[in-house]
Parts: sequence; C-alpha cells; structure tokens
Amino acid sequence: MTISDSTTTFANKKVVQYDPDLPYDPSADIVYRLSLEYDDEGKMGDLIASFLGKADKTALSALIIGMWGDPYESGADEVMAALIARAAELPKLRALFIGDMTYEECEISWIVQGSYKPLLDAFPLLEELRIRGGNKLVIEPFAHQHLRKLTIESGGLDEKIAQALAQSSMPQLEHLELWLGTNDYGFSGDVQLYQKLLAQLAVPSLRYLGLRNAEIADDLTVWLAEEPLVAQLAILDLSLGTPTDLAAVAVLNHTQLGKLKRLDLSHHYISKENQAKLKALPFEVVLDDEQEEDQDGDDIYRYVAVGE
Repeated sequence: MTISDSTTTFANKKVVQYDPDLPYDPSADIVYRLSLEYDDEGKMGDLIASFLGKADKTALSALIIGMWGDPYESGADEVMAALIARAAELPKLRALFIGDMTYEECEISWIVQGSYKPLLDAFPLLEELRIRGGNKLVIEPFAHQHLRKLTIESGGLDEKIAQALAQSSMPQLEHLELWLGTNDYGFSGDVQLYQKLLAQLAVPSLRYLGLRNAEIADDLTVWLAEEPLVAQLAILDLSLGTPTDLAAVAVLNHTQLGKLKRLDLSHHYISKENQAKLKALPFEVVLDDEQEEDQDGDDIYRYVAVGE
C-alpha cells in the first residue's frame, strides 16, 4: 500500500485545492489545501501569503499544507515559520495538517519534516495537528492545553519522538494516532517505551488510540490486551501493521478489552480460524486486507502497509 490520493476531508470539512487564479470560497464547510508543483518557481511562503491575502483570517479554522516544492530535500521549518509569523492574525485556527502528499509527490519516508514545538507554542488554541513524514521530525516535550487530536504518520518513527511525547502534557487529548513503521525506514523503540507514553497520555478524555503501521504489532497487542488503561478507550486501532495469530490469541484471552466498541486489525497475518473467533467477540473487530507471509527458506517476512 502507498498513499496514492490526497486527503479529501479534514476537520470534518471538504478539502479544496487552493488556486491563486481562482476566487476564494469562504464556505465554512471547506478547508483549503496549499501545495506547490515540482516546476513552480514560487515558494510555499509566497503561496501562504497569497492565500491569507484572500481568506478571512479572523474566521479561518483549518488549513492543509501539501508539497512545499522539494520536501525530499528541504524540511517544513520554513513553512511553519511562515505560519508562526502570522499566528496573531489567525485567532480561530484549530486544525492543521502539514505534509499531505501522495507517493507521487514524495514517499512518506522521504518527507523531510521539522521541529514542531515552536508551532505548538504559537498556536495555543490548536485542537488538531496532523503530521505526515518522520524524516528529521523533531518533537520536544511540550504542554498544550487544547490539543484534542494528534496524528503522526510515518514509515518509521524514531524513538525520540515517542520519548518526547511521553514527557508531554495534553490534558484534553481525545485521539492519539502514531504510525510506527519499520526499522528499515527509521523505526526504533519497544513496547516498554509505548507503555510509558500511554501512561502519560491516557488522560480521561482519550477515546481513540492508534498504534498503526507497526512491525511490532504482535508485541503491542499482547501488552494492550492486558493493559488496564485500554478500558477507557472506545477504539483501539492496530491496523496497517503485522499482527499474527499471536496477537489474535492475546485478544481472545483479553481481560481489558471488553469496553471497546471497535478493534481494528486490518492488514494482518491472522489465520482463518482465529479470524472467525475474533469476529465472535462482543465488540467490532475489523479484519480487512488479509496478507500472506513471504518465506525464503527458514526466514519468514511480514510487511507493514506503509514503509517507503
């Protein structure tokens, strides 16, 4: 699987591609996506300035930043600096997605990101932050009183990101989604690290936990099936990873999952027999996209959905 399509909805709004040559639409049910093409001579800072020159800045609630020209070489720091410089003009900005790119624009593991603490500090009322790409991504420990939804999509998440999040404070957090990926593209860390992260971030409002696209999906599932903090969740999302029958048995022997509404194990390596048992559980278990292992002699290979 690759990310082949740009985002179509964000923050409960329809996504519209910004074109400087077209009239600005102020409708409250749309969100604009700002993106450059490879052959564009301008810079993203100029495109942001053009957009904000037309938009009602005092009412703007959501924004998407797509390809900023050469995201495989230059990072998102300049993009964020352009937004930070205009922060005082954007009092109602509540949702921001930086890095909305397809694989044709830039593979997820090639996207050079940046440092996000200055952005979070500049927008203390931000409620949703979505980041795509883990290459040179920097997250320092932070405290944010209003963030409700944090998503970091990557083909390989460095353990430094999880360590920083495990030292951060988001008392209103409802949705935490991390794509862990594979060590072939930068993943590092272990279950013990994510235990610390959940212990810190499982505030009373947390209802969705996604540890997705993980090559350690079995280990995560074995832990989470016995983790008391999971009892407060409505949705546990372990999709896009490599869960096997080991994960299935852990779920079937669960002690803490009974209050879930949905467990997502899509993109899995689970046997038909255990799939049938999982389907009989008293909550929804999503088992789409069944995979087959690759075998080379005694070596067995399983792959996350989104790597490169």
